[in-house]
Amino acid sequence: MASDNSRFTRETITHLRDWSARQRSLRITRPRGYRFTPGQFARVGIQRADGGFVWRALSMCSAAWDDELEFLVVHIANGPFSNELWPLTPGSSLLLDATPQGFLTIDRFADGSDLWLLSTGTGLAPFVSILRDPTTWQRFDHIVAVHCVRESSELAYRDALEPAADHPLFEDRRARFTYVPVVTQEAGYMGLRERIPALLASGALESAAGLALTPELSRFMVCGGPAMVEGTHRQLMRMGYRLSRLRAPAHIALENGW
Repeated sequence: MASDNSRFTRETITHLRDWSARQRSLRITRPRGYRFTPGQFARVGIQRADGGFVWRALSMCSAAWDDELEFLVVHIANGPFSNELWPLTPGSSLLLDATPQGFLTIDRFADGSDLWLLSTGTGLAPFVSILRDPTTWQRFDHIVAVHCVRESSELAYRDALEPAADHPLFEDRRARFTYVPVVTQEAGYMGLRERIPALLASGALESAAGLALTPELSRFMVCGGPAMVEGTHRQLMRMGYRLSRLRAPAHIALENGW
């Protein structure tokens, strides 16, 4: 992306939280007038020491009304963005593209009452923003957030999402929300261990959530690695669900994310 100053603002990191050795959330200042719809992503950049720029698309975790912007990031070994980001500390600057992007938003659905948020890794990020939006809770009667990771240490935001959490994210909505963590590669983990497409195929995901899947009521948002997104899409199609398009709302909205 060109370094035209009209295309971005320079913002400041205000807070960092490491969820695991590979996952970090960060908060940055929010420019006046910056607007986005929960589920969208921003292009975030870092200016290198040689004067060049490295950019990455990151979904907002923050609420649309928050004074700051929050992101969830995974460290990619030898990744240009990761190499520049991980040494930064609060007070360091980042660049923010002026225009948010993306269509993983709840207005992709015209009907339905049960919202299933299916994610792997940092694909959870847009769903945290969606869960923080009052409109989501007005729109759907039941919400299920499924987060699949390799090890339990990578279950970012678990302290807010798990049933025992006393967190302002939910207030009086807890009875309408189910959090389903899935851990695939940790020996001794006692919960669900298969990948999301397999859990859909076997019915284990419905059992864990205590909510039946039906084309009339169920709507799916899927975000994560490309293989997971494709596999989940194919499995849902085999079960009778269709991809929702801007001019033809249906059952499924997809976005690749890491």
